[in-house]
Amino acid sequence: MRLLSLVLRWMMPGLLLAGSAFADEPLAVIVAPLHAKALKKEDIALIFKRKKLFWNDGTRVQPVNLPASNPHRRAFSLAVLGASPEDLEKYWNDMYFHGFSPPYIVSSDEAMLRFVNENPGAVGYVPFCNTDSRASIALVVTPAGHISEDVSSFSCSR
Repeated sequence: MRLLSLVLRWMMPGLLLAGSAFADEPLAVIVAPLHAKALKKEDIALIFKRKKLFWNDGTRVQPVNLPASNPHRRAFSLAVLGASPEDLEKYWNDMYFHGFSPPYIVSSDEAMLRFVNENPGAVGYVPFCNTDSRASIALVVTPAGHISEDVSSFSCSR
């Protein structure tokens, strides 16, 4: 029984992703073009947990999320941060008392693209096929919840 519990816990993020509206499309982690080089999953996690506050050029980092109920946010949170939006609530309650606020929240993919375009230090995420020239893709979260730093291996069929 304990083994079954461990197996289910290990498989749960992938199962949650597979059941979401995100299941058939990769998710692009987007940044202003100036900051797209040499980002790794660990960098993005530090940014969204407010542990990395500045880019190498001194620009303030501004992570931005979709609402907690959005399936893209759930997919991003599970794959990059290793926890659901609900599980991160306690983290943000603790961080708030240390002077750190959670990332900004925007209402849609279009709002995310605009925010990243208008704020040089911003980092967000949208479905891969919703990206455009307003932002650069730093990483891709696959439908299975894996992270790919090789953005060139993905294409959009729309």
